[in-house]
Amino acid sequence: MPENDRLDPAEGPADSGAPMDLHDQLQYQVAIFARRVEQARIGGLGEQRNSMDRAAFLLLNRLNWTGPVGVKALAQAMGIDSSTVTRQVAPLVDCGLVERVPNPDDGRAVLLELSDQGRARLEEVRASRRELMRMLTDDWSEEDQQAFCTLLTRFNLAIKAHHRTS
Repeated sequence: MPENDRLDPAEGPADSGAPMDLHDQLQYQVAIFARRVEQARIGGLGEQRNSMDRAAFLLLNRLNWTGPVGVKALAQAMGIDSSTVTRQVAPLVDCGLVERVPNPDDGRAVLLELSDQGRARLEEVRASRRELMRMLTDDWSEEDQQAFCTLLTRFNLAIKAHHRTS
């Protein structure tokens, strides 16, 4: 690993002088990334910092992309179980970010839909997080930013695929 890419020695294994295996480096960097994300909560800037937890952010984004959807379909799309979606969406309904609307195909069922307030709130948080991402990658070339996004997406898809098979 190049010298300028080394982390603080207090954050990593003692430097024995032996080169680290690429997969050891990768798992270590992923662990550091997870810690730093949790510490910073990559929540945005200003008033929006830490203003929306990860579960709410992911649920609101999914509802924004899909439109009204049932709990089971939402859970399946997010790769979590229905009881988790039900538990996570309840406070979002209570505070008016998500609405339960009648299912036009089945009058006994309801769908979850992003409310106008939820859509506005999501955009506030997205804007703040976009600005944070701009700041963190300001000195990266556009190609590096795109490559990072592509590789991170690929990595997340590999984790998802592995989770399904294990």
